[in-house]
Amino acid sequence: MGRYTRSRQVRWTASLAAAGLLLAGCSGSSSGDGENSSGGGDSGGGKTAGGSLTSQRLDWGRCEATDDAPAPGSEWRCATLQVPVDWAKPDGERMGLALIRSEATGDRRAGSLLFNFGGPGGSGVSTMPSYASLASSLHERYDLVSWDPRGVAASEGVRCRDDEEIQAAESTVDVTPDTAAEEQAYLADAADFAEGCERTAGKLLAHVSTTDTARDMDLMRQVLGDRKMHYFGISYGTELGGVYAHLFPEKVGRMVLDAVVDPTADTIGHAEHQTRGFQRALDDYLRSTGQDPEQASQKIADLLARLDAEPLPTSSSGRKLTQTLALTGIVLPLYSKDSWPALTSALSAAEKGDGSELLALADGYNERDSSGHYGTATHSQRVISCLDDKERPTLAETKKLLPEFEEISPVFGAFLGWDTAGWCHDWPVAGQYETPEVNAAAAAPVLVVGNTGDPATPYEGARKMADELGEDVGVMLTWKGEGHGAYGSGSDCVDSTVDAYLLDGTVPRDGKTCS
Repeated sequence: MGRYTRSRQVRWTASLAAAGLLLAGCSGSSSGDGENSSGGGDSGGGKTAGGSLTSQRLDWGRCEATDDAPAPGSEWRCATLQVPVDWAKPDGERMGLALIRSEATGDRRAGSLLFNFGGPGGSGVSTMPSYASLASSLHERYDLVSWDPRGVAASEGVRCRDDEEIQAAESTVDVTPDTAAEEQAYLADAADFAEGCERTAGKLLAHVSTTDTARDMDLMRQVLGDRKMHYFGISYGTELGGVYAHLFPEKVGRMVLDAVVDPTADTIGHAEHQTRGFQRALDDYLRSTGQDPEQASQKIADLLARLDAEPLPTSSSGRKLTQTLALTGIVLPLYSKDSWPALTSALSAAEKGDGSELLALADGYNERDSSGHYGTATHSQRVISCLDDKERPTLAETKKLLPEFEEISPVFGAFLGWDTAGWCHDWPVAGQYETPEVNAAAAAPVLVVGNTGDPATPYEGARKMADELGEDVGVMLTWKGEGHGAYGSGSDCVDSTVDAYLLDGTVPRDGKTCS
């Protein structure tokens, strides 16, 4: 699923990270007919007291700076889309979603290409301008469009704790508890986080699901004037794309799903997948440094155990490197092979007694700036995923699972195992499903891109997504690479295949491999 590490608990998902690995060579190709789907919006849609939702006009204006990014250039324009708070009551209260767009640079405009960069909880408004250079070939024919989904950033983003509370929790709460007292403190902290979310989000807490956002997307398509939905989803954005395709199969145009979430996995299944994925990426990193993965992993696990008992000093205003922060710092460089040298340096410094480098990596992943301010993506991810996920493992159920998790990975197993109990503990709103429904048998072909070295969304999930979308719908493209995501990560084969599909409608052979 998405992109972020939490400051209190451990749940890793990612939106987007450049792998920096140049690969060459492809195998297999075929082509099919695409459809230029730019055109007038549909009739229909819900109505409100102010008129039809689908007939609203977007007032595009200058984009402002955000907490995550400076104001983009003048080619980017921003607007607010009105959507129902509750899609079951389209005549009821509305809320605004923040959108960003840069119009196609060429003459042969194909329509809008909507991006979701993952999370859940990632801000599309902040991310889209920085991603545009990777999508320059797509920009010639498409308006590049993204948005902050409901409950995220400028779209009534949820904040469940203030900065001081976040920092206090990250330094005091043991997310791999060893005693009954630590277990109770761990669950009490989870319940306190949930209470903070309910207090600030109010009734919105029950209306930020992936299904709600998929319905927002279809309204967006109509208001933008597109007959079909052209979409590029990354990480959690692949789950969102699959849900959209299930709800609106006849509206699917050209859809790319990259760094794919396994739609058949439940809460425990996702945790197991990530445990394997991160250990696999760590093994690849360790081999690249000439180390034996099993022995070196145990050395890292021993370091983490020492930090559990005695955090390391750092150069950051008296803050210490805890076990949780150290693990978060280890995770960040695994998203991109270009970052592996930073991991080598940080681990070496920690072994010598200085936790500063791992702390800096952890702060980057936790969206903590130099003034001690934390972003809200961490909070948005949790409120969205806990509304989606019905499963709520108990403390006893989690403790039974721990040996299996620790067998998969001595480094990540305990953390991700315990997270199954703490993530949605005592959540005030019931989850909606065990696994999302993504079958879209009536949809046009959807390009599903899997990376064999992906740590956050392991490769196996891509094949599951392609199969679940339906026969002749899910088309699988494999990249034998490293890092989270494939497009724009250094493979000419991947990039040219995706571009041919989005720009010309050329559908590759199912099973094509880039290596």
